[in-house]
Amino acid sequence: MPFLGQDWRSPGECWVKSEDGWKSSQFYRQGEEEEESSGHRGKQLCNRLQEESNENKFVEDCEVIVKKRKKDRFNMNTQSEYFYREKWIHVHKGSTRERHGYCTLGEAFNRLDFSSAILDMRRFNYVVKLLQLIANSQLTSLSGVAQKNYFNILEKIVWKVIEDQQNPRLIKTLLQDLGSAICILIREVGRCVLVGNINIWVYRMETILNWQHQLNNLKITRSMSNGVTLSDLPLHMQRSILYRFSDGLDIISLGQVTSTLHMLSEDRHLWKKLCQYHFAEKQLHRYPILTENSCVDWKLMYFTLQKYCPKKEQYGDVLHFCRHCSILFWKDTGHPCTANNPESCCIPVSPQHFIDLFKF
Repeated sequence: MPFLGQDWRSPGECWVKSEDGWKSSQFYRQGEEEEESSGHRGKQLCNRLQEESNENKFVEDCEVIVKKRKKDRFNMNTQSEYFYREKWIHVHKGSTRERHGYCTLGEAFNRLDFSSAILDMRRFNYVVKLLQLIANSQLTSLSGVAQKNYFNILEKIVWKVIEDQQNPRLIKTLLQDLGSAICILIREVGRCVLVGNINIWVYRMETILNWQHQLNNLKITRSMSNGVTLSDLPLHMQRSILYRFSDGLDIISLGQVTSTLHMLSEDRHLWKKLCQYHFAEKQLHRYPILTENSCVDWKLMYFTLQKYCPKKEQYGDVLHFCRHCSILFWKDTGHPCTANNPESCCIPVSPQHFIDLFKF
C-alpha cells in the first residue's frame, strides 16, 4: 500500500479514533452535532478533548513511523552499496530478464572494479585490451551507464600513463582505434546507431583528440641515478633481458638506445623464438620469407604474420570464471564458491571471452 501522506488511510484528511473505530473528522463532527442536539454537550466536550489528545498522539506515532521507514531505507541502501563492493559478478546462463537487467558491461565495470584494476601492473594490459576490443566491436551496444563507466576508466588510464610515463604506445593505439570508431558512428548518426545525444559523442571525440595531443607531446624524463644501468650489465644479461620481451616493437625500441643493444636486437635466433612463441607451425610454413641467402628472415616474418594472424596474448593477471557458480571474478579476491574443489571449476577468461559472456 503506498504512503501518500502521514496518515495511510487517506492523503490530506484527518482521522480520529472513536468507540466504533476510526472515522473521518468531518463525519465524526456531524455525529457530534447530532448528539449535542440531544442534550449531551457537556459529555461530548470532554470526549472531544480526549479525542484531540488521541489525535495528537496518533500524529506523533505517524511521525515516528515515517522516521523509522527513512532509517530502514538508509540501512537498506547502505547494505546494497556494501554488496557492490564485492569484486565478482554472477553471469546468468539463460537469456532472461535477470541477465538483461543485471549482467551488463556497465554493471561488470562496477562489480569487478576496473578503476582499481588499472593501478595494478599485472592487470593493466588486460584492461586496456578489453577496452580496445569494446571500441572495435561493442561500442554501439553500450548503455548510458556503461558508456559513462567506460570513459571514466579510460580517463584514469590516460592520466596514469601521463603521470607514470609508462606504456604510452599501448594507449595511443587504444585512442586511435576508439577515435576511428567514433568518427564512423558520427557519420552514420542518421541510422540511429548511437546510444545517447550526438553532442555528447562529439564532446568525447574532442576529448580523445586532446588526449592524443598530450600523449604525442609527452616527454619521458630520465631519472638521474648513480646506480647500475642496463648498459652496465654484462652482455649475456642484456641478451637474457631481450629474450623476455613478447612484443617486437619493444625490442626495436630498446635496440635504439645503444649500439650494443642494437646488435643484440638484430639477433636472428631472438626473432625466431619470438615467432615460435606467438604463432603455430602451420602459420610459420604458410608465410615463409627468405633472404638472398635462402635463409628465413624471422624478423620480417614476425611483422608479416601479425598482420594476418593474432598474436598470443600474455597477461600478468586475468579474470577467472567459475563453471560451478557461473561467477566472474579476480583470482586474488575470490568468490563464495560452493564446489568441493573450487580450483578445478575455474578457467581463465581472455578479453574476447569476457565480451562474449555479455553478448545478448
